[in-house]
Amino acid sequence: MLRNSPKPCISQGNVELAEVRDQEQKVHDKSPEIGTTRELLLNDSYKSRKFRPPPLVAALKASAEENAASFHFPGHNRGQAAPASLTQIIGDRAFTHDLPELPELDNLFAPEGPILEAQKYAAELFGASETWFLVGGSTCGIQAAIMSTCSPGDILILPRNAHISAISAMVLTGVVPKYIVPHYDSKWDVAAGITPLQLEEALKDLEMEGKKPAAILVVSPSYHGICSNILEISKLCHDNKIPLIVDEAHGAHFGFHPHLPTSALAQGADIVVQSTHKTLCSLTQSSMLHLAGDLVDRDRIRRCLQMLQSSSPSYLLLASLDAARAQLSDKSEAIFSEALELAEEAKSIITKIPRIPLINIVDFPKFPAIDPLRVTVGTWQVGLSGFAADDILSREFGIVCELIGTRSFTLAFNLGTKKDHVLRLVSGLQHLSKTSCSSLDCSIAHAAELYLHFQLVLNPRDAFFAKKKRVTVEDSIGKICGELICPYPPGIPVLIPGEVITQAALKYLFSVKSRNGCIIGAADPELLTLVICSN
Repeated sequence: MLRNSPKPCISQGNVELAEVRDQEQKVHDKSPEIGTTRELLLNDSYKSRKFRPPPLVAALKASAEENAASFHFPGHNRGQAAPASLTQIIGDRAFTHDLPELPELDNLFAPEGPILEAQKYAAELFGASETWFLVGGSTCGIQAAIMSTCSPGDILILPRNAHISAISAMVLTGVVPKYIVPHYDSKWDVAAGITPLQLEEALKDLEMEGKKPAAILVVSPSYHGICSNILEISKLCHDNKIPLIVDEAHGAHFGFHPHLPTSALAQGADIVVQSTHKTLCSLTQSSMLHLAGDLVDRDRIRRCLQMLQSSSPSYLLLASLDAARAQLSDKSEAIFSEALELAEEAKSIITKIPRIPLINIVDFPKFPAIDPLRVTVGTWQVGLSGFAADDILSREFGIVCELIGTRSFTLAFNLGTKKDHVLRLVSGLQHLSKTSCSSLDCSIAHAAELYLHFQLVLNPRDAFFAKKKRVTVEDSIGKICGELICPYPPGIPVLIPGEVITQAALKYLFSVKSRNGCIIGAADPELLTLVICSN
């Protein structure tokens, strides 16, 4: 081969990390505070290497710059044959750095070089005992978390508004769900998360049946930024020796500014899955899975991830995770200050616009915090659905919202948000306030009944593999659903395999579809027919 064998470049990093852990332990011994992980970023050992090049980024750069006669994949051969239609848009450097599992780039599933080093730095930054990079998004992370804690027939407690990835994990594993109905606000038509009291009641219900869950999954924050009390929930889980999985896909930035909520890891979660690409700056589809504590078998997580992720992972995605970690490390004390200031300025102005309400923590008093960078704007007082308001803002002001609902839309402020964006948003909302009517069409379906009234007949795996038949949508009511159908975003299933199909669920789907919302998972995209379990 043209290349040398991989060098043990992590050795020096191991020494440094050991020193950091010793210092971290001393700090923890002195302080009872839970959220001290971020403060440890300031220790001398960390500062001594704070501005070193990200290890995987550096390795990728060095490999791409080699004058190599490449007889390996991918087929574009380091950009030599890159499609012109794409290089005209993004240039050829992405192709030049689109490299496979070369020795000097390490292997995601047996890391011993720059990937291992990058993952250890990430674990230190986020406060985990171990971190894995994900190229299948948080979807594969949630699936791996459930597969590593649950076996076929085990019970998983989770909210009914969990992400589609949790449902697919139950299909893969044969896990039986014990759903908790999330708190719901009808004024906003928004579901939040679950509370410690709800979890305690679910555990008691199972105990009365002589059962115990293998794991508990909590989604925090929600898509709207509503945070559950992970600290109390984790205490409840650990008192019962049950691992806690937190879907923190929308909270990778938590804990990196005094005005941001505390991270799930700092509150005692055992497995935390974060979409680094959502609120930090890695490439789309790249995420991280963090492990803490000793309730979960790390080797089982590793095996699950190897099964669920591509055997040819993109090194651009992996390097972007390393780069995002380094970006956060370099400026961790103040990196979110500007974004937070813009969000607060925007909210201050918007609250003064007539008939344009903002979601607030007082709407969800049982929850400790809302992400200040997630702004949800109500539209019902101006007589518009969230879909109609989004259409006007997009068409006339060039504003692109993150999430659209029946009575609101949600904006994600981030490190790239600019003052001009806020000014355009304010102008658009002022326009809606002045020009729209005063009453919202009451025929718009709400999500309430989807979460409050559902009936599980078969577990998701049994329903997925059951014999199926297709029937008209009218004939499907009361039958057992055989497919997984949900609006995306947010990716929360409306119809789940094994549940009884209801009139309310169909009404909601048709309401979303009539307003140009995207619905995934249906065999018939027009929803004229549905797939049901035939037996």
